[in-house]
Amino acid sequence: MRRRTGVLILLCGLSAITFLDRLAIAVTAPGIRNDLRLGPDEWGWILSVYVLANALFEIPSGARGDRRGQRSELTRIVSWWSGFTIATGWCRSFLQMVGARFLFGLGTAGAYPNASGVIAKWFPFEEHARAQGFVWAAGRLGAAMAPLLLVPLERACGWRAVFWLMGIVGLVWAITWWLWFRSKAEDMAGTAAQITVRSEIPWRRLIASPQLWLIMSAYFSYAWGSWFFFGWFTTWMVRGEGFTVEQMGIFASFPFIMAMFGNLLGGAFSRSLVLKMGDVSAYRWVTATCLLIGAALLLAMSEVRGHMAIVVLATLSFGVMDLMLSSAWAMCMRLGGSYGGTATGMMNTAGNLGGWVCALVFGYIVKATDNYNLPLQMIAVMVVVAALLFARVDCSQGVREESFVSGSA
Repeated sequence: MRRRTGVLILLCGLSAITFLDRLAIAVTAPGIRNDLRLGPDEWGWILSVYVLANALFEIPSGARGDRRGQRSELTRIVSWWSGFTIATGWCRSFLQMVGARFLFGLGTAGAYPNASGVIAKWFPFEEHARAQGFVWAAGRLGAAMAPLLLVPLERACGWRAVFWLMGIVGLVWAITWWLWFRSKAEDMAGTAAQITVRSEIPWRRLIASPQLWLIMSAYFSYAWGSWFFFGWFTTWMVRGEGFTVEQMGIFASFPFIMAMFGNLLGGAFSRSLVLKMGDVSAYRWVTATCLLIGAALLLAMSEVRGHMAIVVLATLSFGVMDLMLSSAWAMCMRLGGSYGGTATGMMNTAGNLGGWVCALVFGYIVKATDNYNLPLQMIAVMVVVAALLFARVDCSQGVREESFVSGSA
């Protein structure tokens, strides 16, 4: 139990740093755009190219962790992305920024699939959703802290210093993970919780799974909603709804704080429902219900004009949508079985592709119409589509177990 707690704490730290680094580009957007003279379409490319790179390398990284172990893979992931977080601070042009953000996204690919792979091996099945809830809650905490910590840092030291500091924090985590997780993994050898590494990934069975394709389609659609908050939300507040940068630095954290509690509550709530009604019905009910409510709140955000009403609706919308996140990932882990890292990598790839399209389309719609609410209404429709698709996923129809080779993580 103590060993599992230590693993979970490290994974929560990984998640928090991930979102601090992701949101750094969003909360420093006003300074970067003014400094580099970037239009909305160019900013859409800068936001979206990271997501595209993340999508392209998510599956290979998740599969690599399943095959070779998550210790080395997560060390590589965090070291790589931290290096290009630092490099972002040196950018002087649009093309340099696009290149740095693409390589940053390439590095972050596989972080959550590999974290899921660790959870699948170290935690019993009934604890998967709750463990995922803690990990995602930590990520939302990191996102909530981004405007509160990084906006004042930018004011004091400039936007470039934000990326330099965050890169150093990531490197410290990578070193800690490499040293700590190795000793614990070796201590676990021969116990019931032994870490295992698969000799081969059953790509044919994974690709042939209709349910996996269904959940990938659902996550593609859902990601339009989440990536709005990760990318365009702060710009929408300042340029679309008239918030000052100082107001944005405070209020932009509210949805992520609510999302943190949503993940914690969602993980515990999902576990309770699974015990009462089974995983198939529980995960369907949680994901579909939360996304329908979240979509309605997004639509309301596009219609109201008062700042406090916007903050309340945004906070509730993202919080409710995140209530279902641990269920979605537990659902995919159930589909993937022993290849949960690969399966969740496939799902997250689809989500990143959805986020890429959303970030890019948002910028072009704004450029063409000078209307920040029209693309937000489109996002609400996509979240409804996600709810309808999640309601059809049968996670009991997963990849069947085959022989595997044991090894050290």
